[in-house]
Amino acid sequence: MLNQLLEDPVSLTEIEARAIFSATTILGLWIARKIVLFVVSRNVKNNTALYHWSKYSAYLTAVAGALLVGGQWFEALGDITTFLGLLSAGLAIALKDIVASFAGWVFIIWRRPFEMGDRVEIGPYSGDVIDIRLFKFTLMEIGNWVAADQSTGRIIHLPNSNVLTDGIANYTKGFKYIWNELEVLVTFESDWRKAKSILQGVAARHADHLSPNTASRVRDAAQRFLIKYDKLTPIVYTSVKDSGVLLTLRYLCGPKQRRSSSQEMWEAILDEFGKCSDIDFAYPTHRLYNNAMEGKVDARAEPPGNI
Repeated sequence: MLNQLLEDPVSLTEIEARAIFSATTILGLWIARKIVLFVVSRNVKNNTALYHWSKYSAYLTAVAGALLVGGQWFEALGDITTFLGLLSAGLAIALKDIVASFAGWVFIIWRRPFEMGDRVEIGPYSGDVIDIRLFKFTLMEIGNWVAADQSTGRIIHLPNSNVLTDGIANYTKGFKYIWNELEVLVTFESDWRKAKSILQGVAARHADHLSPNTASRVRDAAQRFLIKYDKLTPIVYTSVKDSGVLLTLRYLCGPKQRRSSSQEMWEAILDEFGKCSDIDFAYPTHRLYNNAMEGKVDARAEPPGNI
């Protein structure tokens, strides 16, 4: 067909017929898709399912249109193969970024490193996946200038090629919880053992509901990934800093509940510490320390008069 177009002019009637058929085919496919989506929307109320119907019907319509219309303009399969080969070579050279993004889309659909609604971090960007298209995917940004992984309100469009070059951290795929930590600094004079016991009690009350479900999810994830956690219940670690004793509370929470869970924990900790006269929060201060009066008996320096 291509050779005939170059060597012998094709009659205007034949070209018009092919153009009319192509336009009619495209219009028919578009109407058919709209009818299908209308019927689906009347029977399916789940927004996620509606989104997938819209996306996949668009892909199917595009492929069907390309095959039906293309078949009218290429009479022989050899012509199509040659044309697609030349087109692919041209795209690989002139449109390598677009080709890479299409390859990234194939990778996303095939390997599923993330899906709609997942919270991911890819390169310097973090957010919830709100759209996946042929050449790009879209994130609702989290973090940046906003603390505790909450939304900034910005929408970020990224080329699909990024999934082939940048590392991807998925907050929700596989093991559906993250570890969160709260650092509580108390003075050296405080009863730090009592403070540690209070933190463990607070964590047990506010994070206990995660344990049974989490253990089951870890077992499920271990079938796909080498995930080993010997302890899933909250734990408090002890260390020493310049200003006091640091108690680090570590517990599991949902990826999107980091700030709310931290708030619940902190409010409970403030209430409990407020009841104790022997526990004080530590903060940067200047202090004059007299070892002769305050130091341990066996470590005290000699009073100036005995020197």
